[in-house]
Amino acid sequence: MVALTLVNRPNKRRQTPEQVSELTTNRLSVYLRCLNRLDADGVHTISSRALAEQFHLNAAQIRKDLAYFGEFGVRGVGYYVTDLRQHLRQILGLDRRLRVAIMGAGNLGLALADYPGFRQEGFEIAAMFDAADGKIGHVSRGGVPIHDIKALKKVAKRDRLDIAVIAVPAPHAQAVVDQVVAAGIKAILNFSPGALKVPAEVKLKGVDLTVSLESLSFYLAQGADAV
Repeated sequence: MVALTLVNRPNKRRQTPEQVSELTTNRLSVYLRCLNRLDADGVHTISSRALAEQFHLNAAQIRKDLAYFGEFGVRGVGYYVTDLRQHLRQILGLDRRLRVAIMGAGNLGLALADYPGFRQEGFEIAAMFDAADGKIGHVSRGGVPIHDIKALKKVAKRDRLDIAVIAVPAPHAQAVVDQVVAAGIKAILNFSPGALKVPAEVKLKGVDLTVSLESLSFYLAQGADAV
């Protein structure tokens, strides 16, 4: 195990989003998944090199990313898995339960609402919203209530919704995002294709499944050309 020059002492001054790149926070999520596996396997300590080798990561990058937030290792020991896992959960804001709203009660929205992995990671799907009369007032299989989208502002305030997930057809996505912003929700995950506009104070992340599939198609096409 590689000796580290660090001590288990997180920074008291939290880094702002502007100081830490999105690529860094994405890697922190990867590190947390790895630590979750190690913790479940009963591993108590691990060095940056061993962590990198086991999960095909970069040891120097791990140390650099963690250095933004403090000093978490112990010389001659490495990282305490449980402690570092807890620190990463705090850094990523997962030490509190976040309440999520699904915009759109179609097939995708219902599948997302009932996905058990969200709750396991601290995300509670608290509400769904739709404009179809036949869906309003019903619940998903997992019991998530479906509200009229016209009630979004009231429900968002009452239920303290933190994140909105956009799962509506592309032609309606911008109008729904505008309603989400008007309701005071500051974080949006978009599954609808196309570019959406939000104010500077709102964080928008997109998951474009079509782009991912086209990237895989390119990979397969290049492989076929090489044969």
